[in-house]
Amino acid sequence: MGGYASGELGPALRETKNCYLAGVVTGHPEKGERWAAEYGLNRKNIYNYENFDRIADNSDIDIVYVVTPPALHPEFTIRAAKAGKHVISEKPMATSVADCDRMIAACKAAKVKLAIGYRLHFDPYHRELMRHAREQDFGPFTKMNGAFSFVFGARAWRVDKKLAGGGPLMDVGIYVLHGTCMAANGVAPIAVTAHEEPKTKPDLFNEVEETIRWTMEFPNGAKCDAATSYNQSANRFRVEGAKGWMDFDPAFSYSGIACQTSRGPLNFPAMSQQAAHMDDFADCVRTGRDTSVPGELGRRDMQIVTAIYEAARTGKRVQVKT
Repeated sequence: MGGYASGELGPALRETKNCYLAGVVTGHPEKGERWAAEYGLNRKNIYNYENFDRIADNSDIDIVYVVTPPALHPEFTIRAAKAGKHVISEKPMATSVADCDRMIAACKAAKVKLAIGYRLHFDPYHRELMRHAREQDFGPFTKMNGAFSFVFGARAWRVDKKLAGGGPLMDVGIYVLHGTCMAANGVAPIAVTAHEEPKTKPDLFNEVEETIRWTMEFPNGAKCDAATSYNQSANRFRVEGAKGWMDFDPAFSYSGIACQTSRGPLNFPAMSQQAAHMDDFADCVRTGRDTSVPGELGRRDMQIVTAIYEAARTGKRVQVKT
């Protein structure tokens, strides 16, 4: 129950209309007590990592949101699916394509739904990006660039390769990668090139990259130049077509996103991306419709991430296997 759960998901569940917080899983009993007091949870709905499987017998809970470090997403997604619960897995979906496959297979076998925590699919500014990509009223976006970075100085799971799977590319760079595919109307890149910049803090980033830059190439000739870092601050995304452009700055935040376009600025009311995402998934569970952010999207993104790391390691242009 880290910062994202306590700072974003918990408060968002106060705003949802189709679902509510019914229980938590934590390895720290004091955190469970704190959550129970704050959200009025029944003490029987507070689980730890050892007794989590008993959730199968709890009809109070329909959906499990997995917000652990990425390497643990497969274990808890699979355990939740076997317990008969629908699952939202936070991004990145896993640390390997093979683990993504295991998660998808487990949810299909259990006949439960699987979504990935791609909150920006429910943000109005990014929904407008997807609309323009779909309708192509700016023409197809053929020139794109973006960066999402922040200064990270503490030793924690984010710099532990076994838990995180990688550095900023896995953590925040994936937003640029995923946003580019949104701007390409859901089409995946066919190839990537990449390079990792020299580390300024080699002791801290001895297991993962500190800064990485990459280029994605798409079937129609479109390209995106992108970057992510744990030693810089950046939060921007720009797309250009023959008939217009969109410029997001900030681009990927939980709130306060801004976008200028060739037709003028966009202006949408404030909202909770997380609440919209969870409400939508609850509606998918209730009605049986498909989620717009299924496990297959998370798998695709891990294929792209894998190719970027290979390109950075080899210095070669790498084809994306999708």
